[in-house]
Amino acid sequence: MTSMVINLAGIEKEFSHNDRGLAYGDGVFETILVHEEKPVWWCEHWQRLIRGAEILNIRTPDEAIVSNACNRLLMNANHGVLKIILTRGSGGRGYAVPDDQDPRIIISLHPAPAPILDAVNLHWCETQLACQPALARIKHLNRLEQVLARNEWQDANIFDGLMCDTEGNVVCATSANVFASIDGRWLTPKIDRAGIAGIARAWVLRQWPQAQEAHLSRLQIEQADAIFICNAVRGILAVKRLGDREYPVHGDIPDLQNRLAKVQPAFAMGEYSGS
Repeated sequence: MTSMVINLAGIEKEFSHNDRGLAYGDGVFETILVHEEKPVWWCEHWQRLIRGAEILNIRTPDEAIVSNACNRLLMNANHGVLKIILTRGSGGRGYAVPDDQDPRIIISLHPAPAPILDAVNLHWCETQLACQPALARIKHLNRLEQVLARNEWQDANIFDGLMCDTEGNVVCATSANVFASIDGRWLTPKIDRAGIAGIARAWVLRQWPQAQEAHLSRLQIEQADAIFICNAVRGILAVKRLGDREYPVHGDIPDLQNRLAKVQPAFAMGEYSGS
């Protein structure tokens, strides 16, 4: 078994063709790295899922019910990626929320991506992120902006693309948060109007109290001394090229990668050198 659909009571259900998650993107999701049958950063992922559901006013599931369903799926799964989708459930045509909400939880297990030890190349995306404070920070199901952005390149040497919002502020990569070393300080874009409050991003900010959130322009990123991206599946990846600009690997980056590997063995693939 690699997937299942359950209701809030933990009873397995069929996925309906009129599910509002499918029709309107009415829901939230989490993508979680699995290591030795255990979901990495489970508490942080669960808290973000619940925050997103509360903002969308979707009835929230009981953690124990979802955790037990995940554990059944993860038996004998040494390494992989667990995806949890919470939708509002079935509803008729139209945007109005039905009075009798019956949320669905879709859980699936996927192969883990191959590890990356080298610094990566990024692309500047033309697709912009809409500024919508009501949806900023949460991982809602509508990812069409990221779909459009990811289809801008086919070059296998490009790992991800960096996106700006409609006001010209750099926000994130299509599937990761970004940090830049600027004038001796590590800065990450504010995500109060667009973007996702990444789990790895939050970990970095806890590790580096001196790191700050800031509105960053494309020019500031292009002139940065060094860049890295991070997410909860890949961990921390140094950036060696963004568009036409090449960046050195700052000594802080391999140090932070090794620190992460020590507290989260799922990311331990030998000592990082930043090469």
